[in-house]
Amino acid sequence: MTANSAHPRTGPFRRCLTTVVAIVSAVVATAPAIPASAQQPGAAPADVESIDAIVTAVYDVISGDAGVARDWNRFLSLFAPGATLSPVRRVEDGSGYRRSVIMPEGYADEVGGLLEADGFHEVEIHRVTEQYGRIAHLFSTYESRRLAGDAEPFARGINSIQLMNDGSRWWIVSIFWFGEDPDHPIPANYLPDGGA
Repeated sequence: MTANSAHPRTGPFRRCLTTVVAIVSAVVATAPAIPASAQQPGAAPADVESIDAIVTAVYDVISGDAGVARDWNRFLSLFAPGATLSPVRRVEDGSGYRRSVIMPEGYADEVGGLLEADGFHEVEIHRVTEQYGRIAHLFSTYESRRLAGDAEPFARGINSIQLMNDGSRWWIVSIFWFGEDPDHPIPANYLPDGGA
């Protein structure tokens, strides 16, 4: 390093970084929060009191046998205003992968009927959680079955779940998932007992 080089933590670089952080902080502080919809149902306190509770609730509410109605108001109550659900799937021509984005209301309207018609049970089999302050990120490994008692799942994958706590409850901000396929087996560290 020459005498004229600025160390990344000192001099012009640090002043520039401090300015950028200050601008971003000011924008975030003055930006309005996304308001809760007047039609958004209130959550049962037991569903949103902890990370465990809200994850249990989201798996529970989408699961059931064919012909069993789901409680979509309960489902919607788990999500923060502006939340998204995003599957990542292979493009039909096999050229790559794409992310689709759906709002919780759209999921209930468009996917809900299929779950109720065909039967669908999804369970978490492993979880890796990282938390800092009021935010948390989970890699929640799941198995899906038509009937709860089916010996083998018809699908497995990982739900990447982002959560926030506003001081009174937990909210789901995003569920972003990818289903296991032959090219992408679930790594052992995301399976119970290390995949043993």
